[in-house]
Order: sequence, then structure tokens, then C-alpha cells
Amino acid sequence: MKTNSIKSPSRRQFIQQSAATTGAFVLGMYLPLTSDAVTNSASPTVVNAWVQITPDNQITLICARSEMGQDVYTSMPALLAEELNIPLSMVKVQIAGVAPIYINALLGGQITGGSSSVREAFDKLRIAGAATRSVLVQAAANRWSVPITDCKAMNGKVSHAGGKSATYGELAAEAAKLPLPEKPALKSPANFMVIGKESMRRLDTPAKVSGTAVFGIDVKIPGMAIASLAQCPVIGGAPRSVDSADAMKVSGVIKVVQISDGVAVLAKNFYAARKGRDALKVTWNEGAGASISNAGMRKQLESGLTKPGAVIQAKGDATAALGNGKQLSAQYFMPYLAHSTMEPVNCSAVVADGKCRIIGPIQFQQGAQAVAAVATGLKPEDVTVETTFLGGGFGRKLELDFIRQAAEIAKASGMPVKMLWTKEDDITHDFYRPMSVHQMDASLSSEGKISALKTKMVSQSVTARAFPAFVKDGNDPFMVEGSANLTYEIPNLEVRNVIEDSGIRVGYWRSVSNTLNAFAVESFMDEAAKAAGKDPVAFRLSALSKEPRAAAVLKMAVQKSGYQAGSKRFGVAQMECYGTYSACVVELDPYAASTMVKKITFVSDCGIAIHPDQARAQLTGGILYGLGAALYDEITIEQGRVQQSNFNNYPSIRMNQAPIVEVHLVASQEKPGGLGEVGVPLVAPALVNAIAAATGKRIRELPIKV
Repeated sequence: MKTNSIKSPSRRQFIQQSAATTGAFVLGMYLPLTSDAVTNSASPTVVNAWVQITPDNQITLICARSEMGQDVYTSMPALLAEELNIPLSMVKVQIAGVAPIYINALLGGQITGGSSSVREAFDKLRIAGAATRSVLVQAAANRWSVPITDCKAMNGKVSHAGGKSATYGELAAEAAKLPLPEKPALKSPANFMVIGKESMRRLDTPAKVSGTAVFGIDVKIPGMAIASLAQCPVIGGAPRSVDSADAMKVSGVIKVVQISDGVAVLAKNFYAARKGRDALKVTWNEGAGASISNAGMRKQLESGLTKPGAVIQAKGDATAALGNGKQLSAQYFMPYLAHSTMEPVNCSAVVADGKCRIIGPIQFQQGAQAVAAVATGLKPEDVTVETTFLGGGFGRKLELDFIRQAAEIAKASGMPVKMLWTKEDDITHDFYRPMSVHQMDASLSSEGKISALKTKMVSQSVTARAFPAFVKDGNDPFMVEGSANLTYEIPNLEVRNVIEDSGIRVGYWRSVSNTLNAFAVESFMDEAAKAAGKDPVAFRLSALSKEPRAAAVLKMAVQKSGYQAGSKRFGVAQMECYGTYSACVVELDPYAASTMVKKITFVSDCGIAIHPDQARAQLTGGILYGLGAALYDEITIEQGRVQQSNFNNYPSIRMNQAPIVEVHLVASQEKPGGLGEVGVPLVAPALVNAIAAATGKRIRELPIKV
């Protein structure tokens, strides 16, 4: 998920950018925002790229990632607070606008995704904090004409051994005039006071509990109309003719406007807008998508197994080695899935006086600015993007369709608008996780180990649609997650991918291809263990001698779960995902709730856990998200129409269906790995492995449909 036109600033550029205005210390590039919180502030301040310290000692982090429940609103400030030697409670947070300095260096754009937020910011924000602390101490030493070694920064003030002290805010103007150190000394993890502490509490909880937190659906703009958009039942279709007479008769309806892919009814409230939409008479040009069906798409993917595709990883001679020893072969299938966020798609827009303002739940700010500029005919610099809290993202709000639609409606109507989709709109007009087919072939040596393995995945490429420049020679770098990073030591290995476009639009779904490849790889590992006559855990450990972190999490998961070799209650799976090593053990119980799952034990080595309580919460949420998908969910398409529409036929795990989930973190001093998506991929293979142990039935296709 990268863009071509933007380069990430070097560390030197980042450190050197600074300014001083109205007595405030600022670190980074001057980037004023237009939100009410800034422009209506009683005391003028300068909002910059990363940090501001104002004379009243208010310290603010400009957070470059979207908050969608994954905790960047707390974990990112914790990195800054640690090196500033202040309690987390002293830091306020402002979500960033659009600017090159906010580019995610791991993804190449201003994007929140790929479980990358903390991984990418871990050094960057600590350096910002340490550099800021350094010049504050230097400013105090200069003011008092004392050695810098006699001054100490702690709890928002600098103190001198002789009794003098000044707050960071009081020193801000002087500190801003000093050169920032390029390589400030960072704390040792042994000296952390904020990072990794169980006492840490989320900074956004009070606002969310009180109802003052602003999500996209909460946005209010003076004079704003609510828009409900009628879209073609076939994705990609467009209006051919519209009769809006009956819609205009609905009380509260203000206007009906047509945009490129739909017809919007604007009203004083959502009830009237939806009622007006239902009264529209629209004839649709359904386009080529009207012929798409699941059966045809699956047949196309299966035929792709005969194609060579792109070689992703190769070691030894897998083709020759497959002819020796005991041979195994299996094929696995994964369905289309919807993101199904709790907050349906929405976006607010104002187009007036040669400017466009976009407000909403957005994961890709630069893309939002660009698509709104095209939709309105304005220059990108005339488009501002304000990101609200997201009521779930999972990759859906990386997409730009809803932003374009809101901008088009605002331009066509001449009114500020908030466009709200229904849950049915959301399910039937998603960018779905791709359908995939996986062929696995292996041979076992006389010692009962895998001596050769060939894997081939056939699927659509999300990247070929979203960022085509990054697919080269048939290789989509985001299709290889979960297969190019195998932890097992296999002497002869060949990993191939085949891109096969089935015609339906696909998108990045929580954990992307990790969830596709992990199901095939970890299911096949269990089948290989059975063929070798070995316990699944022992079989895996014998291939992990060169991956101590992977072996360690698997051993801990076994110990914490009560796993018993030979028992028919357990299933296991393990992998590395976004720099985090994890193992999952599923325990079955025929008398459990409708999930038939009694307990899931999950162990992760995520390196340094910035916020341990939230790390466990993220993994737990991912586990349940993955469990629901494994048990129930699939998107099916007939004559171009998605057959699912709401929670009744695309369900999520309910509280009374949730098994016991235990999450354990390995104490580690490694750099942080990802967490937001890591809990998802391992649940499905561990579950089908448990079912195979209990019943002898091998499930190679999801969903299970219990």
C-alpha cells in the first residue's frame, strides 16, 4: 500500500525542522489546522507536525495515525511522554491533517494499516521527545547560567540542584531557538516510567464513555443536510434514468441530486432521507458486473492453479525433492468476506468558495484529499481533511469511494452534507476480502519431517486495483504475507502466487493475506503431522529450531492451555505476523455454546508492549473477529448481487457465543511488533485442526457453518 509521489522525510530532516511562534515550542514543520479546537482557542498557539508546548505548559502530540479502537490515541502519546519524563495524563492529542511529514514509512503513504502505527513511530516519537527534553534542559541551564548536568527535566518542569525550577511551557520560547540534537540519548527500557506499565489507561476513554467523542456519524455542521444514497444493486453500475417526484413529496426532503454512481436524497434527518430514497424510481445500467457469480469466480480461481504465477520464495529444489519420501497433497479454499464495521460508512463534506472540507472516519488521508480534489475540480491544497474517531476500520476506511461520493453530493447540492450508508449498503457495496484457492504439496522424509514443500495461492490482487505500480512481474507484495515469511525450516521450498481477476472489487481486510495463507499453511502442517504419525506440537517444534521466538510462544501456549498430546480436544497453529510471533490453541467442548469452542489460548511475543492491557485487548478482539469469520461468514454473489445484507445473514460473534479467551504476552526487549491484526489469522486453522483431532474430519474450506 504505497504511493509513488511522496517521500518520507529523513531522520535528519525530521529533527532539524523546528519553529518558535507566540512563545510556543514546536517540533516539526509548521502546519496550521482548521478545526474549531484550534482556531477558537482562547490562547493562540502554533500547531505543528508533532509536538507543541505552549506557555501554559500544555503539551500536545499531533498524532499521525487514525484512532479506530487500536489505541494510537494512547500508545503514541506514551512514546512521547516517556522521553519527556512526564506522566501520560499531561499529553493532549490532536489527530493530524494531511502533510508529507505524516507519511507512514512502512507503507509509503499517510495510512493507518498493516499493524504498523507503533512499529513505525517507536523510534521517531521517542527521538522527538528526547530531543525536546534536551533543549528544554539546555534552555534552563542557559537561563540560570549553570552547568546542564545540574539540571533535570521531570513531570513537566526543569529543576536545578540549587532549588530553581521552570515549567516546560515557561522555557518553551527559549528552547525553540536552540538547535535540536540529531541523535539524542534515548532511555533504556529498564528505565521506562510510562511504556509497558500495566497502570496505563486509555486517554480517549473518558470522551467515549461520556459521549463527547466525535465519530464520523456524530459530525454536525451548521446548515448541514443528511444524505442517503441509492446505489446500483450491482457494484459498478450507474443510474440510467431517475424519477424523483415521489421522493420530493416526503416530508423533510430538501433535494435530490445525481452523482456518478448513485442518486442522493438530501433531507433534514436520516429518517426522511431514507424514506425519500425508498421512493425514488431509478433505472440502472448494471454493467458487466451483472454476470458475476460465486460459482464462476471459484471455477476461474481453480483454473488458475494450472498457471505458473510468480515465484515468491525458492530454496533447494522442491520439484525434484517432492518425488522422494511420503507425498502429501491438499487444497484449501477461503471465501469473500466483508469488513462489517460497527459504524457504517459515512462522510461529511462542504464545498464552497473554492474550498472543500472533508470530515469523517478515514484511514488514508492523502488519498482522501486527492479523490475529493478530483471530485470537486479543486486543487489538492484547497481540500482539507479532518479525521474523526473511527467506529472500526479493518481496512474498509482505507477506501476512497465514500469520500468521493460525499464530495460529489456536496458539490452538486451546494450544501454541507453528511452522507450515511445503512448497514445493508455497507455489506452489499464493500471492497471484499479476496476469495482464494491454495494448493499445498509436500513430501516427508524417513525421519518424519517435511523435506519439500510447494505452495500456490490463486487469488485476486487488492494491490493491483489500489496501487497497481507496486505489482511487478505478477508479484503483489501484500499477497505473500503468511507465505513468504514461513517460520519453519524446510530444505526444499517453493512458494508461488497467481493473480486472477474475478471481476469483483476487493480490498485489504484485517490481516490481509496473512489470514488466507495461514489457514492453508497451518492446516497443512497438521495434516503432515498426522501423516508422519507425530503430535502436531512436536512436529512443529522440530521445524522451529532456527526460530527461537516462534518455538517459545508455541511452548508457552501449550503450557498455558493445558494442551495434552494425544487429546482430541485441542488444535494448534503458529506464525509470525507483522513482526509479532504468536501461537494459538483452541480447546473444544461439545457442550459449549453454539461455537463449540470452550477456550482459546493465545500467546504473543510482540517485542516491547507499549500498553500491555490494550495489547491483550487488541489480540482478543482479533481472535473473536477471526472466530466469527471462520464459523459463519462468507459473501456470495449471484447475478452481480451480494446475497448478504445485515447481521441476520452476515453475523458477528455475540457475547453469549464467545468462548473463554486467554491472552498472554511474552516478556521481551525486542522492538515492538504489530498487534491490531495479529489475533485474526491463527484462529481458523487452530479451530479446524481441533475439529480434525476430535472427529477425524478435515475441513479445508471456510466458513465451517456450525
